[in-house]
Amino acid sequence: MRIQVILFILLPLSGFCQDDLLKELESNEKPEKDYTIGTFKGSRLVNGQSVETRHKRELEFIFAHRFGRINDGIYELFGLDQAYVRIGLEYGITDRFSGGFGRNSVDKTMDTYLRYKILHQTAGKGMPISVTAFGNAAVKTSPKKEDAGYDITLQDRMSYTAQVLIARKINPSISIQLMPSYVHKNKADQSIEKNDQFALGIGGRVKVSKSVSLTSEYYHRFKVPEGNPYHNSLGFGVSIETGGHVFQLVLTNTRGLTERAFITETAGDFFAGDIHLGFNVTRTFQLKPKQY
Repeated sequence: MRIQVILFILLPLSGFCQDDLLKELESNEKPEKDYTIGTFKGSRLVNGQSVETRHKRELEFIFAHRFGRINDGIYELFGLDQAYVRIGLEYGITDRFSGGFGRNSVDKTMDTYLRYKILHQTAGKGMPISVTAFGNAAVKTSPKKEDAGYDITLQDRMSYTAQVLIARKINPSISIQLMPSYVHKNKADQSIEKNDQFALGIGGRVKVSKSVSLTSEYYHRFKVPEGNPYHNSLGFGVSIETGGHVFQLVLTNTRGLTERAFITETAGDFFAGDIHLGFNVTRTFQLKPKQY
């Protein structure tokens, strides 16, 4: 009888203890982070990079096109008779780490790059910004050695770019980004430029509808030598998203589509009418195996 009474008392207590233990375990579980998505719709803001990386096993095809200057007039059909293109691919190694390569017809430049998302913005009181590190190496294959007029090596043709892309999605419609940039050229004309050049880019995106957004970017160069013939890069874009495609109509003062070209070698003055009409087209392919 005494044992039955003890069991009658202890069994409800054990149930209460089990409930308390489960509650404690649940409270110790870390909640999943609510990461911000769609800060920008593509990996390009206008000419330059955005903080976005490709997802794991995701392949992005990039086709960028710039026409000639609008102020070339009717003889050049306001620039439409001329064409400068870049074709490239970017692949997501992980959700935060991707790499790509491409070829730009300007100076027949080959480039390859890596990008890694160091920080990812979260909702609420979590991480307020996204930060992506970007590194690029490019080689100018033009002019040919026999046409250069001087001895030029492969090393002379190389340039390197390092950027820290810092972005914040302020609300569902507005995103901003800063792009501290460093460009190194192995060989440079010392009378007009230095081997090492620094610039700060600023850009943004305003969403105007579910599938349409406006983007812009500007790169300001620092300590530019007197007599330098180049201008700061400025660009505006209208992006239209259609499923896996993003089509972007562009107005910019640069024809170059690699970092060395548009950050340090933009030949046109936007406000003097040296404006290139162009577009960027990206198509994303999912290479993940189907789950059955």
